[in-house]
Amino acid sequence: MIDIAREAFALAGIETEYVNMSWARAVQQARDGYVDAIVGALPGNSPEFIFPEHAIGYSIIALYAQPDSNWHYQGIDSLNQLTLLAINGYAYSPELDDYITRHRSDPERVWILSGLAPLSRAIELLHQRRADVFPEDRFVMERQLTLDPSQNLKMVAVIHESPLKIAFSSAASDSPELAAYLSDGIKALQNTGRITEILASYGLSWSD
Repeated sequence: MIDIAREAFALAGIETEYVNMSWARAVQQARDGYVDAIVGALPGNSPEFIFPEHAIGYSIIALYAQPDSNWHYQGIDSLNQLTLLAINGYAYSPELDDYITRHRSDPERVWILSGLAPLSRAIELLHQRRADVFPEDRFVMERQLTLDPSQNLKMVAVIHESPLKIAFSSAASDSPELAAYLSDGIKALQNTGRITEILASYGLSWSD
C-alpha cells in the first residue's frame, strides 16, 4: 500500500514520507492533524476520516494459533476459554472488536499489545504458549512467516474480509484534495499495469 501510494502521489508531484509508529498513536496523530493520513484503515471503523474513492488494498482477517493447536473456531463464544492477543487500536471485525472491548480489562481473556513490532511479539507469545490465538491480516501474516519460516503458525479460521483505504485527517483542509489525487493516481497505475507489477513483487495480484 505504501509503494502504490508513493507512486500514485508522485504522478501529481507530491512526495510521500512514511513514518512507522504504533497504530493507536498514528490514528491519534491523524485526528490531531500532526500527520496527513494513515494507511490500511477500514472505512466503517473510522468514520471521522476522509477516504478516497478507491480502495488500495484488501484485508482478510484470520485467527492464528500454535502449529499443533487442535482448537476450532465456532463463533465468538468459542474464544471464552482462551487468551486472545490483539494489537492496540486495530479493527478486526465488528464482532471481534466488540469482544475485545468487553474483555480488554481481563488479561486472561484479552492481552493488548502495542509498540513498533506487535506482530513479532504476538508470534513470540504464541510460540511461548503464553497466549492461544491471535487475529491478523492473512497477507501480512503470510509475508511475516515467509521472511522467517521458523515462526510457523496455524491459521485456524477466516473471520472477516474488507477493502482497505488510506484515511486522511479531517483536521487538514487539503485532505479532500489529497484523497482525490490518490484516487486519480491509483486509476492511472491500474491503466498502465504498474499496480500489477508492484503487487507481483510481494507475491500478490489485484484479484487477491
